[in-house]
Amino acid sequence: MRQVIIIGSGPAGYTAAIYAARANLSPLLIASSVEAGGELMKTTEVENFPGFPDGIMGPELMMNMQAQAEKFGTEVVLDDVESVDLTGDVKRVTLGNGDVHEALTVIYATGSAYRKLGLADETRLSGYGVSWCATCDGFFFRQKTIAVVGGGDSAMEEATFLTKFADKVYVIHRSDALRASKIMQDRAHANPKIEFLFNKTVDRIYGDDLVSGVGLRDTVDGTESTLDVSGLFIAIGNDPRVHLVHGQLDLTPEGTIAVAGRSSRTNLPGVFAAGDVLDVTYRQAVTAAASGTVAALDVEHYLAARTILIPATA
Repeated sequence: MRQVIIIGSGPAGYTAAIYAARANLSPLLIASSVEAGGELMKTTEVENFPGFPDGIMGPELMMNMQAQAEKFGTEVVLDDVESVDLTGDVKRVTLGNGDVHEALTVIYATGSAYRKLGLADETRLSGYGVSWCATCDGFFFRQKTIAVVGGGDSAMEEATFLTKFADKVYVIHRSDALRASKIMQDRAHANPKIEFLFNKTVDRIYGDDLVSGVGLRDTVDGTESTLDVSGLFIAIGNDPRVHLVHGQLDLTPEGTIAVAGRSSRTNLPGVFAAGDVLDVTYRQAVTAAASGTVAALDVEHYLAARTILIPATA
C-alpha cells in the first residue's frame, strides 16, 4: 500500500513528486510508456521557465525534473495506466502490464493534448516551425511571416500576441465566420499586422528542416494555393486527458477536472488533480508545476488528518 500515486509525468506530476518525496511519502509516479515527460518533450528551447536565463531544451528540463524527483525517493514506472478505481478508501491503479498498485491518495496530473491538424509533416516539424503555444515559441519568430490556424478566442489571442514579434501574421480559418468573441475579433481585425484568410484549410506543411510554407485548400471551390511562412501555430483547441476518470471525477463544462476553489481537491476524498488537466486558461509549464506543488501539499494535509496512517510501502 502506497501513501500516494501520481499519474502523469509532466511539470505538474514531477513537481508533485518532488514535494511528496521530500515529505517522506515515497510516491509512485506512473509515467507513460511512450509520452513520459509530457508535451515539453516535444518542445525545443524553453526560455520562459524561471531559473534558466539562457533557456533549456524541453526534454532536458523534464529529465532534470525526473532526476530531482528520484533523488528524493520517487519511484518512476514507465507504463500506461489502463484503468483506475478511485471511489473507495483505497485507490487502485491498473497498468498496461497487469500490475495493480494501491494507495491512500492519488494525484491525477495527466495534462492535456493539443488538437492536431492530422497532417503528415505536423509531428516531424514540431518545434521546427510548427507550434501549439505562442507564449512558448513566439520569441523565435521575430521579423518573420507566420500563420495561425483557428477561429476561436485562442486563435485570436495567439495571433494578436504573435504580432509582438512577427512582421506578418495570417489567420487561416475554414469558414467565413469566426467563433471568437466579438471583442477578440475586433482586436485582431484592428491589428495592421494580421490578415485573415477565410474559407481555407491547411492541407500540407512544407519544409525540410524548418517550416517554409503551407499548402491551402479553398473550402468553397476546392482551389489550392501556397502560402510562404516561417511558422505555423495551431490553435484549434486542446483536450484534457480525462478518459480514465469519466464517471468517477466531476468535470467542468470545459471538460477539465473540477476542484474545490484554489485547491487540488476533487469530488472524491483522497483524489487530487494538478496541471493542465484542470487548467482551461494558462496551460504553461510554470503554472502546471505550481499546481503540482498545491496537490502535493493537499495530499500531505489529507494524510496527516487521517487517524491511521499505513506505512508508505507496506
